[in-house]
Amino acid sequence: MAQISPKFFIPESFQVSREDIAGQIGLIWELLKAPLIVPVLKLGVYICLAMSLMLFMERVYMGIVIILVKLFWQKPEKRYNWQPIEDDVELGSSNFPVVLIQIPMFNEKEVYKISIGAACGLSWPSDRLVIQVLDDSTDPAIKQMVEQECQRWAAKGINIRYQIRENRTGYKAGALKEGLKRSYVKHCEYVAIFDADFRPEPDYLRRAIPYLVQNSDIALVQARWRFVNADECLLTRMQEMSLDYHFKVEQEVGSATHAFFGFNGTAGVWRIAAINEAGGWKDRTTVEDMDLAVRASLKGWKFVYLGDLQAKSELPSTFKAFRFQQHRWSCGPANLFRKMVMEIIRNKKVKFWKKVYVIYSFFFVRKIIAHMVTFSFYCVVLPLTILVPEVQVPIWGAVYIPSIITILNSVGTPRSIHLLFYWILFENVMSLHRTKATFIGLLEAGRANEWVVTEKLGDALKNKAADAKNKTNTKAPKKPKIKFAERMHTLELGFGVFLFFCGCYDFVHGKNNYFIYLFLQTITFLIAGFGYIGTIV
Repeated sequence: MAQISPKFFIPESFQVSREDIAGQIGLIWELLKAPLIVPVLKLGVYICLAMSLMLFMERVYMGIVIILVKLFWQKPEKRYNWQPIEDDVELGSSNFPVVLIQIPMFNEKEVYKISIGAACGLSWPSDRLVIQVLDDSTDPAIKQMVEQECQRWAAKGINIRYQIRENRTGYKAGALKEGLKRSYVKHCEYVAIFDADFRPEPDYLRRAIPYLVQNSDIALVQARWRFVNADECLLTRMQEMSLDYHFKVEQEVGSATHAFFGFNGTAGVWRIAAINEAGGWKDRTTVEDMDLAVRASLKGWKFVYLGDLQAKSELPSTFKAFRFQQHRWSCGPANLFRKMVMEIIRNKKVKFWKKVYVIYSFFFVRKIIAHMVTFSFYCVVLPLTILVPEVQVPIWGAVYIPSIITILNSVGTPRSIHLLFYWILFENVMSLHRTKATFIGLLEAGRANEWVVTEKLGDALKNKAADAKNKTNTKAPKKPKIKFAERMHTLELGFGVFLFFCGCYDFVHGKNNYFIYLFLQTITFLIAGFGYIGTIV
């Protein structure tokens, strides 16, 4: 068969020598740029600017409200009825309601003693307290250790129960739901939930329970998280900055203005009647805590956030654990929004402005727009405008608005203000995964219901270091080498290369000096791509 000439497929205007491939690509680029690329990129800029303005207005609103709350709002103990529950000589401990403590676990070898010990140390009459350890562990050795720890406390007179299931159906939601079905908890009025790495202060219940006892319309009292390992590495410092804003601003504003916020899944006390009225725990998303909170709020229940009631916890210090956690925290809310938006709109018990707050502010801006605009604008659209000089981004959109949003975000952690610039670069990297997870949740794609328990290291690293130090006369075993390929993340590396190319082009041809930001962002993407973030176990 005769060979067909390439001229049959390619117009004469495209005929170039093999050495001029770059020229051919440039010609195609010029042909497509004006009719296709420029209009699409301009549309992208307009959409990103609109999203930036939405996020900007949200942050300004939150900033104004939190200032008003701090200056003029009454504290929760003044807004609601609150009197300490006192010991009564005649009634004895019957003056105290019966409280259930639920501690869900899954292979928590390093931290299981922490939450069990903290729960058993709560200042509450022992005959009015039921501690329930819900162990879904798949490792028989860990199961045995957790059970033995429960038996040790039971021998001291603590009413503690060790519960296991045949399977992990529903994950954490399934374990909590199964725990409430036990006959020995039927007389409990309230349930406090603590993850395995949480350690509440002894007076936790004495400060939280009175809100529920003395205010029949309150369903949830949420405490603030504090982090015992915030200074472990730069990764944990970055997380502290993000979560401090969430607790100090978002939760506080929601509680003060609409008596609504997302339950954080742990360090909270629920009225069991409210859980039942809302339909109980559901495992339809990976954010069963937020799901329950929204459904309970739609029934008319109120929530109280106590910023001065704190529970210590652990931040994930490995990049792998942090990425899995962020996927769940980004995918779950988007998936829940998809499932509940019409239910919220049709609800008759909730006032109009509360619906607006829940749909627009709580879900749409914070859980969807915030992720998408960070990634699409600063990692895709802005770099592309360097390659297409016909499309301009106004300086207020590229510099001023992001700067104000960043400053407003930083108020939660003043001690880390010097890390603010690196926090911006790191958040841009993580926005790649959050955006991907958000789309997975909205579209209910393959990984929408993926649940990976966040790994907690506890004191494992310190103990290993101490053991190694003590074994001076013994040859220490070689630390297993982590394969370099296992640490690599191709998405981050790919975007690092893309941003480096855009930075080089801007350095040679650009006028806005974006290359300074692009080179720094490239370095951050590459550091993440090669896995050199957080603790390397």
